[in-house]
Amino acid sequence: MALPSSATDWTEAHVKEWLTHIGFGSYGSLFCDVHKINGTALLMLSEKDLRSPPLSIEVLGDVKNLAVQLFLLRMRHEEKINKMGFPVSSKALLALPFPSKDGYGIPKKKLAAIINAKKEMDFSGAFIQQNGSCRHTRESSPEFLVDELNFFVSPADGNPTSPGMATHLDPEIGKTFLSITYFIVVTIITSLVMVTVHDRVPDMKKYPPLPDIFLDNVPLIPWAFDMCEVSGCLLLITWILVLVCHKHRIILMRRFFALTGTVFLLRCVTMMITSLSVPGSHLDCSPRPYGDIWAKLEKALEIWRGFGMSVQGVRTCGDYMFSGHTVTLTMLNFFITEYTPRRLYFLHTFTWILNLFGVFFILAAREHYSIDVFVAFYISSRMFLYYHTLANSRTLKQRDRYRARVWFPLFSFFEARIDGMVPNEYQMPWTYLSLASLNSYRRRWKKFLLKAWRHIGFGQTRKFNGNVSDKEKPAVNHKRSKKKN
Repeated sequence: MALPSSATDWTEAHVKEWLTHIGFGSYGSLFCDVHKINGTALLMLSEKDLRSPPLSIEVLGDVKNLAVQLFLLRMRHEEKINKMGFPVSSKALLALPFPSKDGYGIPKKKLAAIINAKKEMDFSGAFIQQNGSCRHTRESSPEFLVDELNFFVSPADGNPTSPGMATHLDPEIGKTFLSITYFIVVTIITSLVMVTVHDRVPDMKKYPPLPDIFLDNVPLIPWAFDMCEVSGCLLLITWILVLVCHKHRIILMRRFFALTGTVFLLRCVTMMITSLSVPGSHLDCSPRPYGDIWAKLEKALEIWRGFGMSVQGVRTCGDYMFSGHTVTLTMLNFFITEYTPRRLYFLHTFTWILNLFGVFFILAAREHYSIDVFVAFYISSRMFLYYHTLANSRTLKQRDRYRARVWFPLFSFFEARIDGMVPNEYQMPWTYLSLASLNSYRRRWKKFLLKAWRHIGFGQTRKFNGNVSDKEKPAVNHKRSKKKN
């Protein structure tokens, strides 16, 4: 009898045959004849059910071996169990009827490491069909299963076979260039807005600095703002080194420019809505006589070329809500800690110290109010976490895909082909310069240009393929051919 592909369609006879195939035929009568266990009931059995009445299997080895077989069978029918209201995921392993944490010495949390790697394999029976009969193989032995489990059990950091890791990591260089372009456009808009809000800054004599708990209790440090920018430069150098050494640097660049550009675009909106008074009386903030529109554009270009940094000679007022320096520090810190191994505690501590001290230096220099820094840190961190939570979870990405298209269209576009977490793998950049890699890029560009040509509609696509069907061949005028003859 051939077993149906879905275990939920199995009858008691199918369950009895499956037990025979995996070497537990002696329990077929107990399972099927006495307790009427079909395929659905079989998927819901736990190790506790095997031990306890009414089954009460007394042989410990049979309990453990059968529990492993049931676990592997459930992995194959993950979607079916999800539809039944029993979600199978790495986080739900401790709550669902899977083998106990000491089964074969493998903890439950480590068993979760094989979900994504093994779910597409056939675990319904540990047997092979040969010459019309079933033959028991080493693949059906518990020792082999333990070896297979231990092969995939390793720390999740940087391991592509760990649960939740992406299986498709196409660099998509075109999208990365689009992300960089988006960031450049947003920075230009930010420079124009900074010039505009400088003209709207409230009069310092009429509107003194607002009450602030931190600024009222910390003395002014004149050189603090320069130290903040030094901290930002150190974080930027660290992030560039991470990008150079990371194998998936193109994806990381795309995410960094997309997220940072989006946060700065939100900053432009908040700066235009409300103009706060100058936070420190030591600042020289007064409307500038720009003259015509070209003078304003020239000033905006000066801000853009200097990256808005005071060490580059850029001085602006009115761009208080919220702090752009805090956004930059926070984004660099979060990206460095996310895309470096968890065991680099010194590096992560160093980046957090630079981030926090940079925020302190901003306030100590009286360049921003405390609320500016707090809102900047909160928005930057929440955007980073929200983006990566959706990107790293296949379930959330599918469930919230329509909402993300409305509220976060860049995410839907840039992360459409990324199906999980990006592993922290490292590779020197010159490995891409090999002959095989160059040929691969050449084929990709050729394929892209061909697709673009077809999409635009220039010419006929059959000229590229060289294949013309009989229906597409031009009709032959037989009368003219006879006259010529």
